[in-house]
Amino acid sequence: MSTRFETSVDIDRPIDEVFAYLADGEHDPEFSPRVRSIEKEPPGPTHVGTVFTSTVKDAGMTTRREFEITELAAPTRIRWHERSRNLITADEGGYDLEPGAEGGTHVRLHNVLEGHGIGKLLLPVAGSAARKDAPAFGQRIKTAVEAH
Repeated sequence: MSTRFETSVDIDRPIDEVFAYLADGEHDPEFSPRVRSIEKEPPGPTHVGTVFTSTVKDAGMTTRREFEITELAAPTRIRWHERSRNLITADEGGYDLEPGAEGGTHVRLHNVLEGHGIGKLLLPVAGSAARKDAPAFGQRIKTAVEAH
């Protein structure tokens, strides 16, 4: 059982800058308040196979998450897969970027959430909360990228 959420946002920065910012997953705490800390392995530029390990707090629970970059096509496409197995995981997700008006960038974020064990029962609530927050999440990304 899975559910999907997505959002789109226009960012007032060139596509190359937006791609570089989003590909560096260590920026995630700047726009995702649930991410408490994040580390990248191996160090250096992000590439296919890079793994980001984070500590995340959701609904009062702290969990460890591991995301592997599965596709990186500069400057238009980033894909990931969650390797960790928590109650609810982002089985797949990504950013699609395209040049926007006046030198900006249009970004579409999507995630497919998967429930495991009792997480299958929680998935409808988690998916609804993610879809409800998606527009605000997009705005937080916009604010963070434009401030960077």
